Amino acid sequence: MGEAASAPVEGGRRVLLKLSGEALMGEHDYGIDPAVVRGIAAQVSATSAEGIQIAIVVGGGNIFRGLAASARGMDRATADYVGMLATAMNGLALQDALEQADTPTRVMSAIAMNEICEPYIRRRAIRHLEKGRVVVLVAGTGNPYFTTDTAATLRAVEIHAQVILKATRVDGVYDADPEKYPDAQRYSRIGYTELLSNRLQALDATAVSLAMDNEMPIVVFDMTVEGNITRAVRGEPIGTLISGGPTS
Repeated sequence: MGEAASAPVEGGRRVLLKLSGEALMGEHDYGIDPAVVRGIAAQVSATSAEGIQIAIVVGGGNIFRGLAASARGMDRATADYVGMLATAMNGLALQDALEQADTPTRVMSAIAMNEICEPYIRRRAIRHLEKGRVVVLVAGTGNPYFTTDTAATLRAVEIHAQVILKATRVDGVYDADPEKYPDAQRYSRIGYTELLSNRLQALDATAVSLAMDNEMPIVVFDMTVEGNITRAVRGEPIGTLISGGPTS
């Protein structure tokens, strides 16, 4: 992972960890599994204690998925706002688990919810990170029609993160759906343009384009393997690296 964002952090490492809402529900069909959240918090807490600055963008698909609700007749903008509220629930659950692990944490929202979390202000978020606090970013970009993948890329660029770590349930980017095609091949590295031209569904096109424009590397990895979040945050080779480099 030799690439860096436009303004690297002096003397340290700053990462943005993207967690899907589904990552928090464990083996359940919906909702939040406290044991899973505690497991994620333990890994984040351990790496934060090493001096790594960590921001987290969390989705809300374990509680409500705006696009799916829109497909069933709900107004798309309204559905997306409901989804943003779901991300706030997940963010508060993460904050609680992290602080029980003795890691100071701030939840910052793109939509004002002053009684339960701070508003997202870029300079304040950076200051929290510099002070060693984990920053959990919720409510996406604050706008409907944008995914949390796009929100993660936008926030990573804004806070000058060095890499986006997308935690999923698969171990990287494949040339075909590995659940449908057992012979699908996993990339160890793939370029932004190839990802877009082949319409590989690792991230949405808006997020990839924004990352490409700002030379922001993305690592897609399997978070269900014990210790993988720690490995990814530390910068160990894992999953698939999406960057401007050659495909392999």
